[in-house]
Amino acid sequence: MVRTIARHPLARRLVETVLTLFGVAVLVFVTLRAIPGDQITATLGTEAAALTPEQQASLRAYYGLDKPLVVQFFSWLGNLFTGNLGYSRRAGDSVLAMTGSALPVTIELAVLATIIGLVIGVPLALLSASRPNAVRDGFGQLVGLLALSVPNFLIGATLLTLVSKYAHYNPNAQGFAHLFEDPGLNLQQMLFPALVLGFGLAAPIMRTARSALLEVQTQDFVRTARGKGVAPLRLRVRHVLHNALNPIVTMTGIQFGYLLGGAVVVEQIFSVPGIGRQVLVGMQQKEYAVVQSTVLVIAATFVLVNLLTDLLYRVLDPRVRAS
Repeated sequence: MVRTIARHPLARRLVETVLTLFGVAVLVFVTLRAIPGDQITATLGTEAAALTPEQQASLRAYYGLDKPLVVQFFSWLGNLFTGNLGYSRRAGDSVLAMTGSALPVTIELAVLATIIGLVIGVPLALLSASRPNAVRDGFGQLVGLLALSVPNFLIGATLLTLVSKYAHYNPNAQGFAHLFEDPGLNLQQMLFPALVLGFGLAAPIMRTARSALLEVQTQDFVRTARGKGVAPLRLRVRHVLHNALNPIVTMTGIQFGYLLGGAVVVEQIFSVPGIGRQVLVGMQQKEYAVVQSTVLVIAATFVLVNLLTDLLYRVLDPRVRAS
């Protein structure tokens, strides 16, 4: 049985995915309960200390905290297979409905940030790799270093302050508009957080692309094309960049997956009702079902993005299809 699975890449990938998601489920379940406090203390605050033992027992039964941890875990896990991700008493809605509303917002933000990151990172990599160790290379690496060094929350807070003060525009002033409700207002509200995340994303893309371009530039086919008189721009884009796409696609896919759960700070600064903000509010309110199920959805989406990245290799590189 094990040998049969090992021989089939798709079956092996499926088993790895299931084990990864199970590990994430265990990790988030244990971590949440290791944090002091519970939903009772988060709801009542200091007033929870004034509850009688009977009232505490009643509330623990109401929130499902009176059962053993193993029972709580497998009860939650069993509900997942029926599509029941839990219920948020704070929001008065199911976690499935909340996730269905928040996940597209974060995906839109991640797509916009990835596009901005590629638009900044790839041209900078081409500029740097065209003259290694020259002034343009130093400029490209300086921009990449700044993007890696300055934290997103500082860029976001500074950008929001400057825009509000000097442009007299605050994207947080109006209620959030979803893409299909008001595309114009939605893009205005998503532009600034996407710029912040895209600038940070440009750094790893630029560094990865630069290394890949420098490696491809030493290949024999590049020297042959240069000897045949191929124009420099066509040579860099058509021959060098095209053959350096695999590591760029890998880094972009990884960073896109990180954005799905790692945009929580930027979403909070710009009041974007995304999936990261949903996890943050759930943790503040100690709503275990919200945090557990949402993190598992993020992990599943991350795995799906990695799978799509692997499939994209076959489209971009004939050598991968042949192997």
